[in-house]
Amino acid sequence: QVQLVESGGGLVQPGGSLRLSCATSGITFRLYAMGWYRQAPGEQRELVAAITSGGSTNYADSVKGRFTISRDIPKNTVYLQMNSLKPDDTAVYSCNAHWSSLEYWGQGAQVTVSS
Repeated sequence: QVQLVESGGGLVQPGGSLRLSCATSGITFRLYAMGWYRQAPGEQRELVAAITSGGSTNYADSVKGRFTISRDIPKNTVYLQMNSLKPDDTAVYSCNAHWSSLEYWGQGAQVTVSS
């Protein structure tokens, strides 16, 4: 059974930081490209950051220089370090695992940036 479980969301003030974690099980983690997506109310889901199986990363322009995606292969976990958070970063953040024709999603974690 494949599971992707996000944690680390919450309420933070503008300028603050959060680290999201996505712990996976049931997949050969090192083979998968991993991504973090977010969806704000009334908006389409967008890719925030991704890391390939080879370790290459890419980011949405809106988060470049503020967010960092990383992974711990022995722990089968991907992280999203979010710094200098803005109210516009408020959304549900979801973890995605993709390899060949296989794709899995986590349940999502709420991130709210507000004073």
